[in-house]
Amino acid sequence: MMVKHTSSDTPSSLGPMGWLFLLLGGLVMLAPFYFMFVFSTHLRSDIFRVPPPWWFGTHFLDNIGILMAKIPFWKNLGWSLYVGIMSTALTLLFCSMAGFAFATYSFRFKQMLFGLVMATMLIPAFLGMIPSFMIMDLLGWIDQPRALYLPAAAPAMGIFLMRQYIESAIPRELLEAARMDGCSEWGIYWRIVVPLLGPAFGTLGLITFIASWNNFIGPLVVMRSVDRYTFPLALRSVQNPVDTEWGALMAGAVVAVLPLLVIFVFSSKRLIAGLTAGAVKS
Repeated sequence: MMVKHTSSDTPSSLGPMGWLFLLLGGLVMLAPFYFMFVFSTHLRSDIFRVPPPWWFGTHFLDNIGILMAKIPFWKNLGWSLYVGIMSTALTLLFCSMAGFAFATYSFRFKQMLFGLVMATMLIPAFLGMIPSFMIMDLLGWIDQPRALYLPAAAPAMGIFLMRQYIESAIPRELLEAARMDGCSEWGIYWRIVVPLLGPAFGTLGLITFIASWNNFIGPLVVMRSVDRYTFPLALRSVQNPVDTEWGALMAGAVVAVLPLLVIFVFSSKRLIAGLTAGAVKS
């Protein structure tokens, strides 16, 4: 029996109205970024004139100078970079180890334990703020950068991503052959599994670094010294009800956003490939 396909069975194009809707949506999404870049090159007096400036000015370096006078600019950037690197490195290590264990080993209460790990994704982050602060205070980690990267070193999303990727991309036969050749479990993980986790490492590393770089609530809760603020928290300290230098604040926002834009532009394909890896198992 032959089935005749009609035009309704094939996906139709968006059409002029669909493309117009997508274009308008894209412009709405990009507008805040555009004005952030524009305002970063103007002084406060120019930003609040009527009408406001729509094109770039010549005061970007002046705004950066104002920002440097108000906060320890380079120290704050350095702390953000340090916390981002440490968060990324520890997350990749612990999540890959946990994902390897869940994907390849059989042990008692494995499914229950994995279910508990996944259940933590259902808990809103703000519910853990007070217990986390109490633990950090008990450990003496208040105003210490380690309080920003150690508690979140093994997120459930990272463990799930690594488990799915290892199950779908690394053959069990390869691991069994290594065991038969006398390779230890640590050797299997370090010499065989880790070199094959490139796409998953790239995806999880990007997500973790971006989340750490943009983190505001965590430093707000545990950090006390301005010299140890991460960059988003330092920018917030510039704002006040009386005489906020909005041009300097926008210049700081540009400095904070530019690295993320560069990373995303050059890594978007890897990010998408890593997120979809393991989604379909043969």
